[in-house]
Amino acid sequence: MSAIFILIGVSLVVASGFLVAFIRAVKSGQFEDEYTPSVRMLFDDELTPRKENTLLQKENKKEKTSTNV
Repeated sequence: MSAIFILIGVSLVVASGFLVAFIRAVKSGQFEDEYTPSVRMLFDDELTPRKENTLLQKENKKEKTSTNV
């Protein structure tokens, strides 16, 4: 029976530790993300050219310079 009281006490200490950590994170602005990284990740392909496109562009440049010579 005394083991139950020890486990309850330990669980309360751990739970209060997580509560304090959560409150500290909220106060420091950890959760104030206006434009989440998960949404930004969806638009990364539109902002940067794909590898295939850059390889094709390099090949086209080589062909243009070889024909100009």
